[in-house]
Amino acid sequence: MFESSVKIKDVKLEIGELIRSSRKEKKISQGVLADQLDLSRVTIQNLESGKNFTIDTLLKALQYFELLESLNQLLIDKRNERENLTSLY
Repeated sequence: MFESSVKIKDVKLEIGELIRSSRKEKKISQGVLADQLDLSRVTIQNLESGKNFTIDTLLKALQYFELLESLNQLLIDKRNERENLTSLY
């Protein structure tokens, strides 16, 4: 189907590590983060473990750690790259 050296599982684990390290940098527990985001501690635990989490959970966490703008800029840049490609047709 899709051939890529990067697997979805690997990306989910990287996301989890980013959230965990960001949380630890702020010196807050999973429970405190969960309260701040109006989520359960188990939801934060799943996010940090790379287990199934919703896009809304991810975006809330990225916003909390001031990383949402970086993701948005990456998406804009990628879209602009594609739009600026010269069509061969």
